[in-house]
Amino acid sequence: MQYRELGRTGIRVSAIGFGGWAIGGAAEASGAPLGWGRTSDDESLAAIRRARELGVTLYDTADSYGFGRSESLLGIVLSRYRQERRA
Repeated sequence: MQYRELGRTGIRVSAIGFGGWAIGGAAEASGAPLGWGRTSDDESLAAIRRARELGVTLYDTADSYGFGRSESLLGIVLSRYRQERRA
């Protein structure tokens, strides 16, 4: 994996990021579809784990991706790496 500096912060992130919109799953507001469609939490968690194994350190998510589902799934996997970040 290639890494790049994030602006002038001194933080290095992977050149390829993981987009969280699709793992948010189906959602709608006022009857209008907003989300990707049905998704499997198990497959989403596996995809996040695999991205991490491949060196991805840049993750895009928002509270509107499945009304927070994307953030929750990312948190389940990435919370395991919290100590690694501090080391």
